Order: sequence, then structure tokens, then C-alpha cells
Amino acid sequence: MKDQLNIFGTEKITVAESIDLTIASLKEYGSRHKHWAAAWSWGKDSTTVVTLVTQLITTGQIPKPESFTIFAADTRMELPPLWLSAQVLTKQLEERGVKVRIVTAPIDDRFLVYILGRGVPPPSNTFRWCTGQIKVEPMEAALAQFQKEKSEKVLMLTGVRLGESSIRDQRINVSCSKDGAECGQGWYQTGLQNDLCATLAPILHWRVCNVWDWLKVFAPMPKYGGWDTSILADAYGGDEAEEINARTGCIGCPLASKDKALDNVINIPEWNYLQPLKRLKPIYREMKKPQYRLRKAGGQRKKDGTLAKNQQRMGPLTLSARLDFLNQIIDIQNEINTEAVKIGRPKLFLISSAEGKRIRKLIALKTFPNGWDGTEPKASKPIDKMYSDGSVMKRLFY
Repeated sequence: MKDQLNIFGTEKITVAESIDLTIASLKEYGSRHKHWAAAWSWGKDSTTVVTLVTQLITTGQIPKPESFTIFAADTRMELPPLWLSAQVLTKQLEERGVKVRIVTAPIDDRFLVYILGRGVPPPSNTFRWCTGQIKVEPMEAALAQFQKEKSEKVLMLTGVRLGESSIRDQRINVSCSKDGAECGQGWYQTGLQNDLCATLAPILHWRVCNVWDWLKVFAPMPKYGGWDTSILADAYGGDEAEEINARTGCIGCPLASKDKALDNVINIPEWNYLQPLKRLKPIYREMKKPQYRLRKAGGQRKKDGTLAKNQQRMGPLTLSARLDFLNQIIDIQNEINTEAVKIGRPKLFLISSAEGKRIRKLIALKTFPNGWDGTEPKASKPIDKMYSDGSVMKRLFY
């Protein structure tokens, strides 16, 4: 009862208490599954999970599963410190016998290949295609294959915590009693919609201060595994990480109002050479403007003869615009890497050589999203405004 009061009351739960509850959670539910997996986004919470669980297995504090596999989500758009941290920690995990599988979207579905090669505009709050396509769907496909290999339901460990999101907290509050789960034991679920696996959130009860205590103080200590988590802490703001609690995400995310995470990184002297990345967000904004896109002429009808919805809508980027934006992004990349070589810092590849070649090939093939063929007029040209019956009302300029 005391532990639950610490979690849900005002008294601060210590890292030691947090770890004890995590151990209890893993002992209770881990024993129900032979094979464990973990979704690793390279962020602070999932990194806490993979390092802590590995250490608990290594030191015999929890029963060792038949296999423990970590699925690392590489969106190809992570901040360089997060990527570098992941490379260092991956080596440490594999040295301890943990399998790490890198999960990346197929090349045509990757963020910049999809935009520049196929012409799909950057995601917006009304059309947020990115998360599912470059992160969720590849992870689900990898998990489906993993389950097929094991021929039984596996236990997926996640970094979900109370307090990260009010909407998520409400969802947890509604479902935490399902499948025999109890408060303080983690959020255990067996009946997922896709039924790929059972899930357990072993650090559900951890507060953000506990996470930072683990990453900055405990994890680097030999007693707790000697994990090199300092680079990760830098990505979140170093010594001020707990206070600013900046969320990291894709570089120059078009959906974020400010580049807080990137700003924190480039304020660190060692990462200041990444300053040119600040030009990415304006490029994404520019891509959405009519002069770089096509528009349906209007009058499209369904098979039953009625007018299709969303007439004269703006659509994909023109071929010439895609080439221009590709060159702008490559220029940013080259500028950063030239400086990186001078000062002996890691290079950055927003667009790899293979991705660059694929983008240019898709442009050469005049690839467009489904329902578009490139013959549509430019969105910046004058268009006829129509009545609901399809007749012309007047000429407008956009």
C-alpha cells in the first residue's frame, strides 16, 4: 500500500522503489511468456526499459526469458545525438547477448523519399501520414514476422509511463484492470486489437525524475551496467533535461510549432555545427504552397455520376519542385558534413546515397500519388469556382 501511495500521492518514489516495482511486474507477467521483445524508439523512456531490463536479466534479479529481442525503430529522421547514442548502446546490448533488430520502413515509404520521390506534401495535423508509415507499420510488420518465427504470443515491453500524456493516462485508467493487472504492477494487456503480442509497461509507475536519475546517475555506474547514456541526456538538454523535459522527434518536424529539441542540441557546443538543420522546417512550409503543387481541375465525378468530394483540391509537388527541394536538403547535408570533417564530429545523412538515387529515379519515372498523373494544372493557376451541381460560378485566383 505504501508503494501505491508513493506512486499516486505526493511523496516522491525513489529509483530503488521504482526498480523494485519493475522487478515485481516482470516476475509476475514475464514468467507467462518464453519470448520477450522491446520496442526501442531511442528516446529516454524506451532506453530506460531496454537498459534496465537487460541489467536485471544479466544480474539474475528476474528470470531469464528464452529470448529477449529489441526492435529499434529507425525512422531515418532522428536527431544525431539520439542516433549516435543508439549505436553505442546497441553495441553494449549485443555484448550482453541481447539481439537488436533495426526496423526501418521500405525505402519508398521513408519520409523524404515519400515526399520528394512520390510528391506527397509534408504531413499536417489534418493528414498526419508520417508516424504510421515510417514507424508504426514497419514495427508491426517486424513483430508479425517475429511472432511467426516463435509460433506463440510474445511479451512486448514498452516505455509507456503515467504522466506522459493526459489522454494516455485516461486510457490506462480505463484498462489497467484488464487481464488481471493491478496498480503498481505495470500495464499488462493480452487482448490487443491486432493480437500480435501481449504488452507490458514495466516502468508505468516511474516519474520523469526517476527516468533521469536512472539515465544520468544509476545506469552509467558499473553496479547498474555501466551504460553509456550521456549522449542521450545531451539530446534532451544535458544537466537541464529534467527541467526542460523537451520532447525529441523527427528533425525539423513539420507538425511541431517550435524545434525545441533541435534548439537544445545546437546550443551544446559539440553539436552546434548542426545549426543548418534549422532551415529544414521553412523548407517543409514552403513545400505546401500552391506554386509548388498541382491541383485537380474540378468536375470529377463518382461512378454513380455524382460529384466527388473535395473538388479542385491541391495535391502533390511538381517534378521540378521536388528536384529543387532535393538539392536544397542535400546542400544542408553537405554543409553540415563539411564542418563535421573539419572538427572531427559525426556526419549526418538526411538522405543516404541509396535514397538520393531512388528519389531521382522516381522523379525521372514521373511518379505521383494514386489518382494523380502530373497532367493536372499548377495549384497557383486561376481556377473556376463551381456550384454544388458542377456549374461554374466565377473565376478565382489562388
